[in-house]
Amino acid sequence: QVQVVESGGGLVQSGGSSGLSCVVSGVKYAIYAMAWYREAPGKQREVVARITQTGLTHYADSVKGRFAISSDNARKAVYLQMNKLKPEDTAVYYCVIESVEDYWGQGTQVTVSS
Repeated sequence: QVQVVESGGGLVQSGGSSGLSCVVSGVKYAIYAMAWYREAPGKQREVVARITQTGLTHYADSVKGRFAISSDNARKAVYLQMNKLKPEDTAVYYCVIESVEDYWGQGTQVTVSS
């Protein structure tokens, strides 16, 4: 049984920093990439950052220069460091593991107060 467990997030002041962690277990097949998505109220879910097994990263334009994604392949973990947070970063953040199918975490709330 695949489990994707996220931690971190919460309430942060505008301009502050926060970090998210995600650990996956039970995946039987190769993991191609790991990513963070977010869904804000009234908006479509969007990819925030993605990292492949070889370390290639991709960021949404809205977070470039502020967020950093990293991973620990041995631990099957992915992290998201979020700096210079803005109220528009408020959303539920989801960890996604890309394998033969995609596995999603339950989501963790990040709220940035102005």
